[in-house]
Amino acid sequence: MDNGARPTIFAAMSFDTDIAIVGGGLNGLSLALAFARGPLSVTVIDTGDPAAQIADDFDGRSYALANGSVRMLTALGLWDEIGGNAQPINEIKVSDGRVSDGTALLGLHFASAEIEEGPMGHLVEDRYLRRALLSAVSASDRIDHRTGETVVAQSMTGTCASLSLAGGDTLRARLVIGADGRRSGTASRARINRTGWSYRQTALVCAISHERPHDGIAHQLFLPAGPLAILPLTGNRSSIVWTEKTGLAEEINALGDDDYLTVLRPRFGDFLGHIGLAGARYTYPLSLSLAQSYTAERLALVGDAAHGVHPIAGQGLNAGLRDVAALAQVVEDARRRGEDIGAADVLERYARWRRFDTATLAGATDLFNRLFSSDSPGLRLLRDAGMHAVQAMPGLRRAFIREAAGLTGDLPELMR
Repeated sequence: MDNGARPTIFAAMSFDTDIAIVGGGLNGLSLALAFARGPLSVTVIDTGDPAAQIADDFDGRSYALANGSVRMLTALGLWDEIGGNAQPINEIKVSDGRVSDGTALLGLHFASAEIEEGPMGHLVEDRYLRRALLSAVSASDRIDHRTGETVVAQSMTGTCASLSLAGGDTLRARLVIGADGRRSGTASRARINRTGWSYRQTALVCAISHERPHDGIAHQLFLPAGPLAILPLTGNRSSIVWTEKTGLAEEINALGDDDYLTVLRPRFGDFLGHIGLAGARYTYPLSLSLAQSYTAERLALVGDAAHGVHPIAGQGLNAGLRDVAALAQVVEDARRRGEDIGAADVLERYARWRRFDTATLAGATDLFNRLFSSDSPGLRLLRDAGMHAVQAMPGLRRAFIREAAGLTGDLPELMR
């Protein structure tokens, strides 16, 4: 990335912290650790209670971490703790229809053996990832993790960002980061508008146990109502992200566990044998939500606060972690040159770096969802022909694998 802008030297003044991160989720904690590798002080303002987030019981939540994201967690010193509980993704199979449906087309088959970098990614349960992040944040003497706290007001001047907290404190920082989700209060207080729409779909999310081994294979089934992802977890378990029209999804979610599985089984098929629920069930309304600007005065947005996309490709968290790695690099480069880390020209480098990548991801997930969430014979013929073409071209297939693994584009140093 070109960082050749003229330095902006910051004025000497008193700050409570160099960087204030609003939001203690996975992106916010990762960013705090990335900043804390250097001399900058970081304060994380977290509405949650960490003790309630690191229970030993599996609650059903998990994430598909691309190879690039695993590299970043390795660079932050976290993967040794996480990796023993992670399931490598060895293959991805994409089907237009149910696996057990005789008319289904196995349109695409991606295998990690086609690239040199190893597995395309890993499935990691939330409890292991969050626990590792919280433990590392707690151990860092550069991070002040303020839990059970909320920002109620913010103001920015040419040299300082000031945050008013619900507990009565005022925090002065050089730079504020909004890592507080799609309904980001940080973004709304900065008057950053959002663009997007509802898909009128809801994701039903759960984990299942199954009779037969998954062999590290992830399945993406395209059904008329929306995609169904079957993602391998450790042992004979898989994570399910099951998309339905919102009205039907609400009816399904209201069912008891046995009836819920009765609805899932014919969509899922019997290729893994008998299935049962393992952990809690969740629902998430699906929408596209993009911040019209990723920065404002002394402020930058990361993760869902900047871009919330359809989960069809499982890239939401990976895109957020790429934001984290890019912003950490931009800020650290600016600090080394003696620039004001919260200056507009510094933050614009981050926005310019991430804007195209996230807009492309949003457009691609939106297109794929619209193309595949239909049983139109004409659309099915078109998409099946397209999948056949990709499958028949090893070079193009390899490019798709590298893209899914997070190994393409202008990668930040933490992901190289």
